[in-house]
Amino acid sequence: IVIASVVNWFLKSSQLDYIISFIGVAVFVGLTAYDVQKLKRIGEGLEYGDASAKKMVIMGALTLYLDFINLFLMLLRLFGNRK
Repeated sequence: IVIASVVNWFLKSSQLDYIISFIGVAVFVGLTAYDVQKLKRIGEGLEYGDASAKKMVIMGALTLYLDFINLFLMLLRLFGNRK
């Protein structure tokens, strides 16, 4: 996605931008689903109140936050008004 975006800076193709946005949405939807399942598996093995559990919760929340932010940005690129 990053390489295609850099190439599109030079080409300035609206079709390529649409394709990049569509692929980005698909990637981040899949990544979000994967991270949720990963956190679910990790959460089943942790004990409540453990210091490492608190760190894992914070890292998991940050991971999901970044997934949702990137997904939202890709959706904005996909459905946003272009001039």
